[in-house]
Amino acid sequence: MTTVLVVDDQPLQRYGLRMLLDSVPETEVVGEAAHGADAVRKAAELRPDVVLMDVRMPGMDGIEATRRIVATGDRSRVLVMTTFDLDEYVYAALRAGASGFLLKDARPEELLAGIRAVAVGDAVIAPALTRRLLYEFAQLVPAGANGSEDSNLSSLTDREREILVAIGKGWTNGEIATRFVLSESTVKTHVGRVLSKIGARDRIQAVIFAYDHGLARPHGG
Repeated sequence: MTTVLVVDDQPLQRYGLRMLLDSVPETEVVGEAAHGADAVRKAAELRPDVVLMDVRMPGMDGIEATRRIVATGDRSRVLVMTTFDLDEYVYAALRAGASGFLLKDARPEELLAGIRAVAVGDAVIAPALTRRLLYEFAQLVPAGANGSEDSNLSSLTDREREILVAIGKGWTNGEIATRFVLSESTVKTHVGRVLSKIGARDRIQAVIFAYDHGLARPHGG
């Protein structure tokens, strides 16, 4: 059972999300919050597995609330949802420590899959945002800025490098396990070692690292 705190300033939006999440046996809404400050308080009180966080709210917004929740070091992971497909929100949410970012027009099954993925430590970025996100992050890195990280990359084994490439492509642990004929527990072990060796806090940072070192490329454009 994955416990969820729903944060949105729109009552109808909260109601709709609660109805969806409570309609499936694997998720349970343990609370709701209408603004960022309330979200921070309830996350500390309820300790949900996942905080489903809106961005634009009166008072403390979802970005600041995410930053504060992540800063506590507690178990809750934040999945940001917004109507606004704007780069500034994506960057701000990920810098604040969000584990994922989805648009509110995502299909119900995409949202449920995203919550499950975030709950077990995977990172989630809306497919429509991934290519542009990686491209824009690459533009923000000054030439030669990651020269000091070459030793981190060279410390990876061949298998770990393959895993990093797969992470860079946005593959889940299950997809990596299928592709390399490994158990998911083995994949989790490899992913943990990769993150540790390259100094990445989470899979999203690993994606950026892979892209910046030429191990992953967005398709098209």
